[in-house]
Amino acid sequence: MSIAEFYQLLLSNLRETTLIEIVAVLFGLLSVWYSKKVNILVYPTGIVNVLIYVYICFYAKLYADMGINVVYFVMSVYGWYHWTHPKKDKQLPTVAFCSRGQHIIAVVASLFFFVVLSFLLINYTDSNVPYWDSFTTAVFITGMWLMALKKVENWIYWIIGDLVSVPLYFYKGLVFTSMQFTVFLIIAVMGYLAWRKTALNA
Repeated sequence: MSIAEFYQLLLSNLRETTLIEIVAVLFGLLSVWYSKKVNILVYPTGIVNVLIYVYICFYAKLYADMGINVVYFVMSVYGWYHWTHPKKDKQLPTVAFCSRGQHIIAVVASLFFFVVLSFLLINYTDSNVPYWDSFTTAVFITGMWLMALKKVENWIYWIIGDLVSVPLYFYKGLVFTSMQFTVFLIIAVMGYLAWRKTALNA
């Protein structure tokens, strides 16, 4: 594809961007920004974002991403509660690095979700990007879990997923969402550096 063809495709897709996608993107950006700031508003803004993307991903035939947004909703409720309701006689969770056991669980969980989702998409849906859709979904589920635990490494999973999501959403014609993931990627790198500094100084 030439630069001129790419530019024309970009303009065409931008013209077709819907208001609901723009609203979803704005709330998504707010959510990631609040996450970087370790601000509880990451969850209410994120909930609005994911509920809209359930609808968007269904019509884009990104079924695993649609499913992950349902998971995001559940994890957002869990994370919101976990951040504000510490266990009895314990302080609110603070930013910290993963233990060795948590690292192993995160990697195994990502592989498990990837294999299961790939199988489901290939055999039971009309998805034309089953492996890429499954991959981003798997790493984002892990990232969401680690974020709920306030682990620094959650950002690594977001960064990996964002790198794949940028071209994936562009390919599916959701250019504004692709641009959103480009911003997500930048904020995720900033978030990793900020959380790492906080954990090292704790």
